[in-house]
Amino acid sequence: MSAVLHVLLPGRDKVGGVPSFAGWLARGTTLPTEVPGYLVALAEHFRWPHGPLPAAALIRQSVAGDAGGALWLSADPAWVQPELNGARLLACGNLGLSVEDSKSLVDALAETFEAEGMSLLVGDAQHWQLRLPGYVDVPSFPEPEDALGADLFEQLPKGEEGRRWRALINEAQVVLHNHPVNRSRAAQGLPPVNSVWLWGPGALPDWVECGLSRIYSDDLLAWALAHRANVDVQSRTMFAPSAHAGAAPVGAASAAKGARGNPAIAAEAAPAYSLLDLQDVQPSAFERDWWPAIEARLTAGTEVRLAFADGVRMVLRKRHRLRFWRKA
Repeated sequence: MSAVLHVLLPGRDKVGGVPSFAGWLARGTTLPTEVPGYLVALAEHFRWPHGPLPAAALIRQSVAGDAGGALWLSADPAWVQPELNGARLLACGNLGLSVEDSKSLVDALAETFEAEGMSLLVGDAQHWQLRLPGYVDVPSFPEPEDALGADLFEQLPKGEEGRRWRALINEAQVVLHNHPVNRSRAAQGLPPVNSVWLWGPGALPDWVECGLSRIYSDDLLAWALAHRANVDVQSRTMFAPSAHAGAAPVGAASAAKGARGNPAIAAEAAPAYSLLDLQDVQPSAFERDWWPAIEARLTAGTEVRLAFADGVRMVLRKRHRLRFWRKA
């Protein structure tokens, strides 16, 4: 059986116009459409005991190793833009915080959450987690990809169930508003860290299963899932090292240690079942760096399965190039 490469991509409107890629899309086979979203596409490759994906606990275990049996909730640093009739979430995590600045902000917020019996902890500089008491009922919070760009107040939990959490977020915003870290960021022309976004509640699952043999990603949650499932995970630059010669690992990959972050492992022959996470790739980078490397595997006989963020699923096979009557 031929090797299979799964690729997570932005919506087709973003990368579907790359000429050589568009030609293959026209000749490929469309599969049943799935629910839109990056996390939906990522979760398709994993199994855990039950319930929604407990992102906070998985990330906490991956970065700190102390998730234990506690209940966790992601409380990622966020940038909220006030507007005339509300506010919008413009960024969540990955705001370029240093470890020192991240710790300073978390220390300032500690009292706000401790008053509710919660402990706010730094996972890594860009991601924070709340350890919750077991008696707390956590309402549904949208995942960051669903909340970004949307009206903040429409995304927060409603009614009496959500009152406590709305108040906590409001208090956190007050604390962060005039924090010295934000004054420094403003002087540097950087966006403020003026809120937190709560999402991904749950306890660490006893097990996570995955049918992949390797994952190439710079997303912290993908790394956390791979760690729990004991799957080899690499920086995505290792998928096409010649196109990224001299590039330093970024995001989750920068903290990798041991076999999971060993370039020698990534340099081995392509695994039978792998996943390349290009969820946030820009069209120019996709055309220059990524599609040529993917196409090389495709023409060598690897089956390529595409999962677009808009829910479209497609499969490309080498023999599809013979469908010459299909035009982009």
